[in-house]
Amino acid sequence: MKDTLALSKGRTLTNSHPAVSLRSESSTAPALHELMSPEKNVQRIMWTGTIWFAATVGAVAIVLGLLLSSGWRPALLTGGVRVVWWIGTALVALSIGLIGWSGCPILEVDVPTADHNKTRTMQLGTMLFIIGGAAALLAVMLGPSQ
Repeated sequence: MKDTLALSKGRTLTNSHPAVSLRSESSTAPALHELMSPEKNVQRIMWTGTIWFAATVGAVAIVLGLLLSSGWRPALLTGGVRVVWWIGTALVALSIGLIGWSGCPILEVDVPTADHNKTRTMQLGTMLFIIGGAAALLAVMLGPSQ
């Protein structure tokens, strides 16, 4: 059994393996679960985004408050450790902005666009918060111990 699929510019792709087909058997994608519909997802992100925003601001306030009250200052860091600290804090600040925007109850255009954008910014914000927080705390631990 030969299976042939036409490609662009007059080229063709031929397959003679009996267990492999070049053609799709089903042209319809599986239906999304009702909880993953764009409307439900945007509602969930706006609700949980607000909670995540408060949690990230609170975590930064607690960690930074404890560090500063102990007498630690970023000026104590030198060289590459200082650079790691400032990159980490910039990533954390950016992540809080992204998470805050995700939780904002304003749709920029339509629900499918908002679903895509808010999902991506929530994922990126969470990733940057973890990476930036780890980098900043690593810099603190590598710095002088008073």
